[in-house]
Amino acid sequence: MPNLLLELFSEEIPARLQGRGADDLAKLMTEALTKGGLTVGATRTLSGPRRIVFIADDVPAHSAATVEERKGPRTSAPAKALEGFVKAAGLNSIDEAQVVKDPKGDYYLARSEKPGRAAADIIAEAVPDIIRKFPWPKSMRWGNGRLRWIRPLHSILCLFDDKPVAFEVDGIKSGDITYGHRFLSGENITQPKVVKVDRISDYADALMHAKVVVAGEHRAKAILEGAHTAASDAGLALVEDHGLLAENAGLVEWPVVLSGQFEESFLDVPEEILMTSMKAHQKCFSLRSAKTGKLANRFILVSNLEAEDGGKAIVAGNERVIRARLSDAKFFWENDRKRPLEGLTALLGQVTFHEKLGTQFRRVERIKALARELAPIVGADPDDAVRAAHLAKADLMSETVGEFPELQGIIGSYIALAQGEKPAVADAIAEHYKPQGPSDAVPTNPVAVAVALADKLDMLVGFWAIDEKPTGSKDPFALRRAALGVIRIVLENGLRVELMKIIEKASELIDEDQYERAMRRVEKSGGTVAFAKTSVEWNGRQIGTREAEMLSFFADRLKVYLRDQGARHDLIDAVFALPGQDDLLMVVRRVEALGRFLETDDGKSLLALVRRALNILRIEEKKDARAFDGEPAAKLLKEKEEKALASAVKAVGKDVRAALATEDFEAAMTALAKLRAPVDAFFDKVTVNADAADIRENRLTLLAQIRALTLDIADFSKIEG
Repeated sequence: MPNLLLELFSEEIPARLQGRGADDLAKLMTEALTKGGLTVGATRTLSGPRRIVFIADDVPAHSAATVEERKGPRTSAPAKALEGFVKAAGLNSIDEAQVVKDPKGDYYLARSEKPGRAAADIIAEAVPDIIRKFPWPKSMRWGNGRLRWIRPLHSILCLFDDKPVAFEVDGIKSGDITYGHRFLSGENITQPKVVKVDRISDYADALMHAKVVVAGEHRAKAILEGAHTAASDAGLALVEDHGLLAENAGLVEWPVVLSGQFEESFLDVPEEILMTSMKAHQKCFSLRSAKTGKLANRFILVSNLEAEDGGKAIVAGNERVIRARLSDAKFFWENDRKRPLEGLTALLGQVTFHEKLGTQFRRVERIKALARELAPIVGADPDDAVRAAHLAKADLMSETVGEFPELQGIIGSYIALAQGEKPAVADAIAEHYKPQGPSDAVPTNPVAVAVALADKLDMLVGFWAIDEKPTGSKDPFALRRAALGVIRIVLENGLRVELMKIIEKASELIDEDQYERAMRRVEKSGGTVAFAKTSVEWNGRQIGTREAEMLSFFADRLKVYLRDQGARHDLIDAVFALPGQDDLLMVVRRVEALGRFLETDDGKSLLALVRRALNILRIEEKKDARAFDGEPAAKLLKEKEEKALASAVKAVGKDVRAALATEDFEAAMTALAKLRAPVDAFFDKVTVNADAADIRENRLTLLAQIRALTLDIADFSKIEG
């Protein structure tokens, strides 16, 4: 079947939007083709500085004919109703409708057959609408046209079955041509080479001859290989940066890798500042000594030109700019290192964290209190944790972080060391923002762990308190990331944390702040202050509804995390259904042990038997409007199988509780497996719903004991069969 190629060629598209634009184009085109009755085979996208491309394989030349049916009124309906049906269905008379026999009364049915359409016509109709409504985050108009696009749109290449598809969008006519590299393919910048594409299969090669590498992954590969080669030739090692690599691949159509250098005197500045400055301002890669690992006074740049002088002028220009940028960065750093962190911390009182949550200084005070609570739990010195929390946000007021926000924490750490703070405190200042993404490492230094947990929990509880919770796909304050950070820090450090107690402490600190802020407003304007908190029961005591919601939020985030690790969400539900489950590490260990148990033959069989017992209990307890709790009466145990089961439940229960007391979940599962045979025999030989009421009740009570026993481990009713 034929293929389809669509290229939208424009002025330079920002690198960060190219991939998204190509994906949106593929989604919209696939939807439009499907809606038009065309099946689509494999699809792929290409993107670059000046074009986004959609290619679809195996698109049929015509859509299939369709038959539409419209049900009409009954044959006995009034004439007016029949006239209305004839008109709506596009019939000449009611005689053209089919009469359908029906027991409730015969009715009319209009059938209309719509022939298939040529794929080229469907494409020509769909693409202009997609272009006009394209969901760029920002778009612009230019000249006298009305079309809005990310940058001025110049041409549309559209081929189907290797033939041009004709249509027009705001004066731009589609065709079979595109354009080569702006500088290298034509006579000058205003006349890039016109590239005529005769066959879709020749598209990439035709552009390659015009100095355009159309596939972003190919550009990235060429840059990475060239950078490694240039580094190796200089006896250095490339500092790989996948984000910077992707950005460079989005800035050039014909990547040319060059190398430059800067003065060694700049190496006195912390390497993170130098690397960030070169990356942010000139999109340059940093290099290290292959022997010592120290930052070298060299860099890699990526040009979009093959210059006649081998790139000497381009390198010299970049060196001048980098020299100026590094001079600025060095100036900022030297100013900042002279300023005491204490003084910078005091300035946080002038910065609003959030209008409803007060200043950054008040937030630091809450983090300090939480860090002191967490310190003994995570094995940190409480005074060190409080000191690190006190200084953690100070560098937000530094000139260097003002210029390079991504260096927050790192700059504070360097200043702390220079001013004589303990290494553990400085380390905590640098690491308390971690992890900032799924690939980012978690802090392991106990002081850093205490401050990182305090920082994230204060943020979560604070935004919960002002009702700024994540909704659907919206999470403007990255609260899901913060919760996942807490989970990863706890699990990857093997920490035992009673999460509810810490959430309640954080909530108490937030409420105190909110009360003080409200009192200050009252002093100015008069009135009274009242805070009402609703509560729910949790683990035998009353807790705030807010705190319960937050624990549920953590449970949802834990499910996402464990699912990514390969765990089953139903097992997490089964464990979280038990009372008092706020120790994330123990939840995970229960889930892991339960998962391994259910992979065994004993586990699979016992799950089926327990679910059968639970179903019987659910039905009979609903019928009797009561629960069958307590001990079964020994004198009412008639059959040897029920006597054996009662004996096994007692013995296994003792072993399970002993194992759980030492948190040996594997041993608890092994003990539970001993129930498989007696439960199986019970269901095989014993009738639960006996005719005698007392016997029936006793047997249901025995099943309830199995339920109670399994509930010590997990809620088996939530485990999928």
